Order: sequence, then structure tokens, then C-alpha cells
Amino acid sequence: MNAAARVLVVDDSPTMRGLITAVLRSDPEVDVVGQAGDALEARAAIKALNPDVVTLDIEMPNMNGLDFLEKIMTLRPMPVIMVSTLTHRGADATLAALEIGAFDCVGKPSPGEPHPFGDLAEKVKAAARSQRQYVKPAAQRAPATAVADFRVGRKIVAIGSSTGGVEALISVLQKFPANCPPTVITQHMPPTFTRSFAERLNRLCAPVVEEATDGARLAIGKIYLAPGGDRHLRVANASAPHCRLVDGGPVNGHRPSVDVLFDSVAELAGRNAVGVILTGMGRDGAAGLLKMRHAGARTIGQNEKTCVVYGMPRVAHELGAVEQQLPLNAIGEEILKITAARKEGSE
Repeated sequence: MNAAARVLVVDDSPTMRGLITAVLRSDPEVDVVGQAGDALEARAAIKALNPDVVTLDIEMPNMNGLDFLEKIMTLRPMPVIMVSTLTHRGADATLAALEIGAFDCVGKPSPGEPHPFGDLAEKVKAAARSQRQYVKPAAQRAPATAVADFRVGRKIVAIGSSTGGVEALISVLQKFPANCPPTVITQHMPPTFTRSFAERLNRLCAPVVEEATDGARLAIGKIYLAPGGDRHLRVANASAPHCRLVDGGPVNGHRPSVDVLFDSVAELAGRNAVGVILTGMGRDGAAGLLKMRHAGARTIGQNEKTCVVYGMPRVAHELGAVEQQLPLNAIGEEILKITAARKEGSE
């Protein structure tokens, strides 16, 4: 049996610290070794306790969570899980934290929520096991790679990701030209965060990136991100492909689910599709990617070395769903190679 994951809980609210601590202590494989109410207390606790993982509130007195996270990643790199309010402001700050190097995020629960913090304990354990090399973040992101004379073909691209997916998706999509193939994405993320993430991707990438809406037509040069919440993203109608937001229970514990998206792409596009599974906990998307491959689609999995969590891609690889495993920095170019129109102009 592995040693328990040792966690420091940082939040300015004693009530919230107590709730997080209670949720984590309900898992015998998690050991809450300390609590801190602000960045100064947290800094001292990290030095004294040497935790495996820190949960960190975004908004704190003296020094906010983002500023403190940057100091952690510079001076003492380690896995940090951000705890944020489910607001637009909270989402923007959390997405910035994920780009700085935070392992993952969770939303603060609403009053009366029956299962507050959901899978926080699982995220803490995954963070403690993570082989990720934590390094000082770059001062600024490199500009999008220019793609000369890309001629888009007729394929649809479907991408699934979870923990570590914010940075992974930015890395992949920044390689896309403005006339990229129609692309649909399911990224596991708390409700209200996906709109902010789509807006962030739209600023960073050459194509148009938007949160998917029911009935939105798939078009060249557009990328559609599944909204977080209570519906799944599917694609439908082979003659005029478009997004469908459908009701349904969680699949593999997630809604929206990558498997639901991949299943629909397999049925709709068959060999005229590319499926990509990126870093993430669990197995969501593995079976759907296998269905895509059996339908004739090309399939790519992120390799273990470049994953924050080699969960979803590992299961997909073990099932035989992955045609080729690639490092993160090679995936964008490979998608373009597969989806480019042939020189004679047909596919």
C-alpha cells in the first residue's frame, strides 16, 4: 500500500479549511498534515511540514493565491490544487493558475451541496503520485506557430482531456492555423469555467474558439469547447454536422464526458475523423477512442512523459485505441498533417 498523500490546506476561511480537511480525512489514503490561513502561514508550514500537495485558495489576504502560486513554482515547485469560487472572476484566476503550473482546480461548493468538493481526494492522490517535473513558468507564452499554405481537408477533429488539459490544449491548439479543421473538445472542468477557458483560448489561438451551443454548425476555422454542467456534447447530422448538447447522467463520473463525444464522432464521421486523448485522470474517452479507431478514424494519445497524469491516455493505449503515442509538442503538427487536403484536392 502506498504511503498516504500528505496535504497542507490553505484558505483564509476557518470554515472552509475545516470542510476541506473533513472531506480529505474521509479518505484513508490522504493525510492532512496542516492548515494555514494566509500565504505567510502557508510558507512557514511548507518549510516545516514538507507536504506532498497543497490546496490553495485563490482569494486570500496579504498575498493572493496567484501571487503565492508563482512564488511556490519558483522557489519550491510542487503540486498545488486551486480552490476557487464558481464565478467568472474565479474562473479567470483559476485558469491563470493552471497556466502558471497548478496541478488542477476544484470549485467551492454551494450552500447545502450534498457532496462538497466531489473528487478532491482523488485529485490530491493523483497529484501526490504525479511524476510531473515542476519548473519555473516562462515569463510569457510563445506566439502561435505560423502554418504556411495549410489546405484543410474534410476531417473532423475530436479531443478529450482532463487534469493538465488547460496547458495541453493551449499547446496543441496554438499550432492550428486560422483555417483549421472543425474541432470539438471535451475538457473536464467545473461549470462556469468553460466559457472563460474558451475566451482564453480564443485570445491565444489563431482559429475562432467558442463554447459549444446546441445546433452550432461545425465549420472550418472553428473550435468548439463542451460547456461544463449538466449536458454532454455530441456531434450530429452527417449532411450538415453540428453540435448537440444532450441530457444524460454522468458517464465515467463526468458530464460532459469524452466517451459521449468520441462515440458520436465515430458514428458521424468514421474514417473522416481524428481522435486525440490528452492528459487526465481515470479512463473517460478510452472506450470512445477505440470506437473511433474501429470506425476508421486516426487516433493519437499523449505519451506518458509529457502527461501531467497518464491516466486516460494509458487506458486508451492499453485498450488498443491509440494508433500512435506522441509527446505533447508533436501532437498539433501531427493533427495538421493528417487533416491537410491532399495535393490533388480530394480526400
